[in-house]
Amino acid sequence: MSELASQQCEACRADAPKVSEQELSELMHLIPDWQPLVVKGELQLRREFTFRNFKEALAFTNRLGELAEAEFHHPAILTEWGKVTVSWWTHKIGGLHRNDFIMAARTDQLLSDPLHK
Repeated sequence: MSELASQQCEACRADAPKVSEQELSELMHLIPDWQPLVVKGELQLRREFTFRNFKEALAFTNRLGELAEAEFHHPAILTEWGKVTVSWWTHKIGGLHRNDFIMAARTDQLLSDPLHK
């Protein structure tokens, strides 16, 4: 289990601080397959996952939905034939919180978790 994936998300308030530029740089090294990007003025983490078909993409989407519900932290998910695009950010603060990096790392783990294949 990765360092980030083993951490617990914390309850986030509207006045919680966004990650700093230094924190962003440090945390991005822990989730190298994710890209930071600005969407509608808000910094987000995005990754595209590829699959052999729609059925596999949908199964991954459902596992991700279960993970999100368990943590009460929900990404934007676009499920298409053979791929799923996931975006994490914290809506309450309009940007990135440490929780988003934890959830990105946990999303990566879904690909290798034998209990969910």
